[in-house]
Amino acid sequence: VQMEIKRSLEARIEGLVGRNKVVLIFGARRVGKTHLVRRIAHTFRDRVLMLNAEDFDVQEVLKNRSVANYNRLIGDALLLIIDEAQVLPGIGSVLKLMIDSRPDLTIIATGSSSLELTNNTGDPLTGRQYPFSLYPVAQFELGPDPLKARADLEERLIYGSYPEVFQLDTFGEKESYVKELARSYLLKDILSMSGIKHAAKLIDLLRMIAYQIGSEVSYHEIGQKLRMNKLTVEHYLDLLQKVFVLFRLPSYSTNLRNEISKGAKWYFHDLGIRNAVINDLKGLSMRNDQGMLWENYIISERMKRNAYRDEDRQLYFWRNYNQNEVDLVEIHAGVMIAYEIKYGTGQKARLPIAFRSNYPETEFHLIDRDNHLEFLCT
Repeated sequence: VQMEIKRSLEARIEGLVGRNKVVLIFGARRVGKTHLVRRIAHTFRDRVLMLNAEDFDVQEVLKNRSVANYNRLIGDALLLIIDEAQVLPGIGSVLKLMIDSRPDLTIIATGSSSLELTNNTGDPLTGRQYPFSLYPVAQFELGPDPLKARADLEERLIYGSYPEVFQLDTFGEKESYVKELARSYLLKDILSMSGIKHAAKLIDLLRMIAYQIGSEVSYHEIGQKLRMNKLTVEHYLDLLQKVFVLFRLPSYSTNLRNEISKGAKWYFHDLGIRNAVINDLKGLSMRNDQGMLWENYIISERMKRNAYRDEDRQLYFWRNYNQNEVDLVEIHAGVMIAYEIKYGTGQKARLPIAFRSNYPETEFHLIDRDNHLEFLCT
């Protein structure tokens, strides 16, 4: 039975149709961009032109950069959708020419990394574009049934949240899919990007990050282990962020003497990819990294929720030189809330005294399996 998951971006993007803007949708491969734009195309079905930029005929037609050519191509369509737009050279100027010459047109362009599409769109679209990121399925997109959410939690921690994972029936199928996804998408997409000289080292780097979830990452130490310089490590991590494999959680500091101000932790956008990278898709009862998986899950889900709701909330962790730590600090509209993230239930948690004395106004909450849905879905 196919499970239809309505993505929360759908309504937001539909609301922009008719405003003579270019909507950019970024996201990893297989995260559901094509499915999303097809659903939007279906809603506006009578005046839509949908092009796949990976089609050579499409590339050929778009090469002739003239208003007359584009007008012939677009005809009376009011919505133009270009899927996989990152493959088109100079796509930014193409989109600008189209949108400027047709006040009744809206364009939606998708791309599998923010890198190529923003590089290729350059500046011409300043003020005309709405960029969105599409992530693996967010917990709140799966509907409001808390019993089902609890029952499926283990699968999400092991196999992740790519849309297709939800359509597969057996654990074996899910495992094969996630491994293939990690192989094909990590290797194909990332290694095709500019400036990657050491493919094997990139995978080793990803593995090291996978084992360090929730710990502060030392670029210097990783560089020594991988025989790469610190700047190359940072460059590779930046690329992994741009293709939506990893994201960075910076440390929070107001420059008090004993706070760590430059640190960062790295998390995976999808735990299925993380587990496939270290080739460990065993069930939770047979693992010793439940705490890591849980922390990654809560932080990545919170990040998705905030992005989709368009709420400007900054996420950080906090640590001082005495190794006191707060898992997650969220700042919104000048208000700071600290969170301790624990996989077990019924545990007690307290804020470190140093944190409490520096930031006495801060609210504090414990997030565990009993109350996490409230945190991720409301």
